[in-house]
Amino acid sequence: MRFKNKVVVVTGGAGGIGSAISARFASEGAHVIVTDMDGKRADATAGEIVAKGGKARAFASDISTPSGCLAIVDNIMAAEERIDVLCNNAGINRRGSLLSLTPDDWRLSFAVNVDAMFHLCQAALPHMIEAGGGAIVNTASQWGLHPAPDHIAYNVTKAAVASFTQNLARDYAPYKIRVNAVCPGEIHTPMLEAGVKRSGRTIADLDKLVPFGRIGQPEEVAAVVAFLASDEAAFMCGSLVEITGAQAVA
Repeated sequence: MRFKNKVVVVTGGAGGIGSAISARFASEGAHVIVTDMDGKRADATAGEIVAKGGKARAFASDISTPSGCLAIVDNIMAAEERIDVLCNNAGINRRGSLLSLTPDDWRLSFAVNVDAMFHLCQAALPHMIEAGGGAIVNTASQWGLHPAPDHIAYNVTKAAVASFTQNLARDYAPYKIRVNAVCPGEIHTPMLEAGVKRSGRTIADLDKLVPFGRIGQPEEVAAVVAFLASDEAAFMCGSLVEITGAQAVA
C-alpha cells in the first residue's frame, strides 16, 4: 500500500500500458484518475478497478490541445484538491520515414507526446510545490535513446521526452519533486499488435528477437513506474530506466 491516500493521474490511462499502470497504483491504495481521449475506455478501466475494490474515476480529455491538458488539472484540483503523482503516459506512434510522413503526422506526434507534458506539468507543478513535493513519471521509449528505423516522428518525440524528464528533474529537485522516465522496448500492447499485423509478422517472431526469450508485458512496465513514483526510489531523480529484456533496437 505504498500509495494509500495518494492521488495519482495517469494519461492514456485506458491504453495497454496505461490501464496496467492505473491498475497497479490502485492495487497499492491510490485514488487513480484515469484520463484518456476515449471516454468509454476510460470508464471501463476505472470500472474494472472499482469492481476489484480499488479507487478510481475516469476523466475524458484530449491532451493534444492545451485546453484539454488544463481541464484535467483543474478538474482534479476541484474534486480531489491534490496531485501526488502525475504519469505522463499517453502517446501515439506515427510510423514511417520522413518522406512518408504528413505535416499532420509530425504535428500530432509532438502535440500528444511532448507538448501535452509541457502543459500538464506546467499546470500541476505549482500544486505539487505548494504541497511540499510530488512525483512525475514519464513514459519515454527505448527508441528515444536508440532510434529504430522508419519511426522518425516517434523516435524524435520520445527523445524529447527523455530530455524533458532530465531537465525538469534538475530544475525542480530542490522542491522535492522527483521526475523520472521509463523507457520500454517491445511491450505486448494493442498498439504493438496493430504494427505486427501490418508487417506480416507475429508476436512469436518478436519474442525470438529478445534475449530474455519474449517481449515485455504492460504489467512489468507498470511495476517500474510504481517503483519510480514510490518512496523506495526517494533518491532517483532524472533517471531514464530502460525495460527491454536486453533487446537491442533492430
